[in-house]
Amino acid sequence: MNIEIKVPELPESISDALVLTFYKKVGDYVALEDVIVDLETDKVVLEVPSPEAGVITRLLVKEGDTVTSATVMAVIDTDIQAQPDKAESVTATKASEPVAVTQATKAQEKLETYHAMGPAVRKLIEEHGLNPNDIVGTGKNDRIVKSDVVDYLAQQNQRKLDEIRQNSRFDSDTKKTPQVKAENADRRVAAGDREQRRVPMTRLRSRIAERLLNVSQTTAMLTTFNEVDLSAVMQLRKDYQAMFVKTFDVKLGFMSLFVKATCEALKRFPEVNASIDGTDIVYHGFCDIGVAVSTERGLVVPIIRSAEHMSLSEIEKNIISFAGKAKTNALTMDDITGGTFTITNGGVFGSMMSTPILNPPQSAILGMHAIMQRPVAVDGEVVIRPMMYLALSYDHQIIDGKSAVQFLKTIKDLLEDPARILLDV
Repeated sequence: MNIEIKVPELPESISDALVLTFYKKVGDYVALEDVIVDLETDKVVLEVPSPEAGVITRLLVKEGDTVTSATVMAVIDTDIQAQPDKAESVTATKASEPVAVTQATKAQEKLETYHAMGPAVRKLIEEHGLNPNDIVGTGKNDRIVKSDVVDYLAQQNQRKLDEIRQNSRFDSDTKKTPQVKAENADRRVAAGDREQRRVPMTRLRSRIAERLLNVSQTTAMLTTFNEVDLSAVMQLRKDYQAMFVKTFDVKLGFMSLFVKATCEALKRFPEVNASIDGTDIVYHGFCDIGVAVSTERGLVVPIIRSAEHMSLSEIEKNIISFAGKAKTNALTMDDITGGTFTITNGGVFGSMMSTPILNPPQSAILGMHAIMQRPVAVDGEVVIRPMMYLALSYDHQIIDGKSAVQFLKTIKDLLEDPARILLDV
């Protein structure tokens, strides 16, 4: 029986997807849930697994094609499912038994290798033409993870550099002929040429550019600033970090406290948690907080849903999980769809102050920055405190300046006296 492999149903906000990488070709045997192709949308990379075991008989699209929901990408013949160990491909079933067994063994080894690696790892290995058997896995059950591939590449590069240095030392101990010197001179001239590259935007980068331009044209965005003294927060973490880790098996970070303070402030200023839908204002009775995460492909914003009901440990675990998924391109549509408010932390890159841009259809975004030891006046005296600048960008169409300033001031007050979050005052 022939089974069609179709593009999954895409959310309304995503019109199409790009065929990024095919992991199988015509004639390959695929097991149940084996990943066949990666699709890149303007938000995440989607893995399309096989719904049945069988052999791929047709590929109807190729890498680089743009596809929409329900587009048929491949066809699988499931009739050979009963004999997967005797066929790596359609042609293998027609070959002699010794050849078929050999090919089947190789196919099984290949399948096991692919199962042991994530899509990001497979892509990295294929891009550099590496042999997975040469890489030592440090993951669970000796699974190869991305850091293993990166370390292997670094070791290869170091070996090449060592060889170059060794050859250079050998050359310096011998007299070079005029011809060799001329060749080296030519290489230096070529290396000194100014280079430029032209590469197409990724779908994610293109979508980011489109959304940022759209924000500037469709919103009345303003930004208000404040600063917060994080002495109390840092003391809280110092006093309870060990107990927190022992109890919840996760560290108490700054982000969970900011998320908690933001949720409390959103309860007091519901217009900041609202969005515009045509001529209506939609007030959300929940706090789905987006936490911006930087990846190699660009910025993504996974959503912590109903964060107002979560404990600090639950928020921390969600953030860690999303960060791991983002680095391995494992975020799903559900992970990044929706959200009523966003927090972005430019401080991790050393930013002192910036103006964050709205994440539509949300009406506000909080920007965190680097914590710096600065002199401040406290009770008429100059003291050194860990200070952070906060920035709130908001859509002036539905949020008045007074509400924006008071909202940011509320976050400041809650962080400078964290007990107020617990006491709801």
